[in-house]
Amino acid sequence: MSTIFAQATAAGKAGVSVVRISGPQAFSAAHVLCGHLPSPRKAALRDVRSASGEKLDEALVLCFADKASFTGEETVELQLHGSIAVVNAVLAELGQQDGLRLAEPGEFTRRALANGRLDLAQVEGLADLIASETEAQRQQALRLFSGGLGDLASAWRERLIRASALLTVTIDFADEDVPVDVSPEVLALIDEVQTGMQAQLDGFGAAERIRTGYEVAIVGPPNAGKSTLLNALAGRDAAITSEIAGTTRDVIEVRMELGGLPVTLLDTAGLRETDDVVEKIGVARAMERARAADLRVFLVEHGAVPEFTPLPDDIVITAKGDLLSDDVGAVSGKTGQGLSQLTRQIADTLSAKSAQAGLATRERHKAAMQRCIASLVAARQLIASDFESTDIAAEELRIAYDTLNSLIGRVDVEHVLDEVFSSFCLGK
Repeated sequence: MSTIFAQATAAGKAGVSVVRISGPQAFSAAHVLCGHLPSPRKAALRDVRSASGEKLDEALVLCFADKASFTGEETVELQLHGSIAVVNAVLAELGQQDGLRLAEPGEFTRRALANGRLDLAQVEGLADLIASETEAQRQQALRLFSGGLGDLASAWRERLIRASALLTVTIDFADEDVPVDVSPEVLALIDEVQTGMQAQLDGFGAAERIRTGYEVAIVGPPNAGKSTLLNALAGRDAAITSEIAGTTRDVIEVRMELGGLPVTLLDTAGLRETDDVVEKIGVARAMERARAADLRVFLVEHGAVPEFTPLPDDIVITAKGDLLSDDVGAVSGKTGQGLSQLTRQIADTLSAKSAQAGLATRERHKAAMQRCIASLVAARQLIASDFESTDIAAEELRIAYDTLNSLIGRVDVEHVLDEVFSSFCLGK
């Protein structure tokens, strides 16, 4: 592989900017800039000079040996002063050296995958970790980046290989008496893998929501105070409020964090019968988004009932608590009454949903496990009903563990690599 380099920290002024060099010429390239290099994993302060000998900066230099770096290659990191001019000057000097080129987006991480330092699920976890905005997202991404899904897949794969080996014995000795009936152990191994995989699929929805965010729709009739409540929860004027019914025509979205979870609050049009064509469209959109949301907060007038039947987890709360003599269980966006209780209730409800989250966070993970389960079901039916079809059952098991390989990036993943790495920044 060629030797690549790039700025690994965000562009712009900063206290420190890091330039990363990786590849077979990393040490020699850094030697040209900095002279004598420190031993691997021991940092040292060095002058960084141009080819003509001009001092460009003073940097902390850190070297990583082959197979002991993030990429699995010789790697050098130059911790420079965070000046745009300094970084540009160093990058320009590196670009003039033969055999070096600027890295493509995600290329450092792609080399880590190619060199066996990360599996594909860990790469996706790293992308999620970089993009994480809430505590729940950080924790989930870190579990994936730490190899949680890969460890599961490897354990499942070992069991399926064991099951396949047992079936192979019966195929190889088809004309002889096999002393032990292997079908009970094979079926037990298949059931164990299928049960574990189904548990991950059952938790996929919650895991995906932690990664992409929950949607909470505020639903109610016109002038119930939905927009005022949204503004109070958001802490800013995100929606227009007025005394005129039907002011909100479209769905207004506000992104925020509640209880460590990413949440998008939806302010929807007031639900009512109307002859206004534009408002009618808004009401239809409100109904559609509200039904599709993960949670609905029904804001109703005192003594009224919701416009449609709430689900068990939905929250029904009385509007305009500041105008009521009996304000128990009511909320007011104007005065802040009941806001802390409502926020806590929303967070607790979504946290309960999140508790079921698995390690699979992407549609690719879900699809791979669904394909694997389909093969396991087919293999189980063949073994349980007709042991003469052992060779076909063994092939189904092979398909199943090949699918697990694709889940963590060992085989047949070229078609997803470009999409995965396109989300990375240049220095990753």
